[in-house]
Amino acid sequence: MAERTSRRRQGREIRSGRADGGEVLLLPDPDRPDAWELHLEGAPQSHVDLADPTRLAFAYQRRLGHVVDLCAPPGAAVTAVHLGGGALTLARYLAVTRPRSQQQVAEPDTRLTALVRAWLPLPEGRLRVRGADARQLLERLPEGAADLVIADVFAGARTPAHCTSVDFLDLARRALRPGGWYAANVTDGPPLAFLRGQVAGLLDRFRHGALTADPAVLRGRRFGNAVLVASDAEIPVADLRRRVATDPQPARVVSGRELADLTGGAALVTDATAGASPPPPPGVFDR
Repeated sequence: MAERTSRRRQGREIRSGRADGGEVLLLPDPDRPDAWELHLEGAPQSHVDLADPTRLAFAYQRRLGHVVDLCAPPGAAVTAVHLGGGALTLARYLAVTRPRSQQQVAEPDTRLTALVRAWLPLPEGRLRVRGADARQLLERLPEGAADLVIADVFAGARTPAHCTSVDFLDLARRALRPGGWYAANVTDGPPLAFLRGQVAGLLDRFRHGALTADPAVLRGRRFGNAVLVASDAEIPVADLRRRVATDPQPARVVSGRELADLTGGAALVTDATAGASPPPPPGVFDR
């Protein structure tokens, strides 16, 4: 379990511990008394506001939150699968915005989950955290079991290779009911070769797709996050565009022909050719 330290930040204690993935730090948010930021091996991993789980501090998490809001009628319960757990920010958000939803989370780092449970109590409701790899959980799920699959899978600061291929997408698509939604958090930087391959796979396996990201990331000017969303049903792109335009860090939404052009003819990524996402450049997490 956690080993508390004597360090303090803004008069509040910084908590630390060890997980399978390395050193874990829980840093208090200086602006919110009940909010915390989880770091794993120096990389910001999750932000949780216990007083207001609907407050999504990280830009990419807000964009995933928009996907949660749009995947079904407001307030309707869904069956959701989260691939990658961390501090369970999106699971907490969904539990509040869509009560009575059933959620499963794949988080293989059971020591990390134990720390999160001790430090940041989980909400009541139908939420199960599985000590399983993302792909392992997908393989176990019955066909058509989920309305929503969210992939936010990182080992350290990189998505592992076995979660980047079209074979992985096939498992996610199999787990979705007809018309269900798939969303993924992807990180890349110039020349965006990894992102192009991920988009190519998405458009090959699903009828409809969209991408939302900071304009500087899409122009290949800096390393950052892109949120991909796909479904065999129509995606309300106009609603998504309106939502991200009003975020504190406005983003672009790319879909249709523009999204297909973004691939630049990238080849499909298979299990045989897959590689991990690129590492962040030095200093990207410096404050």
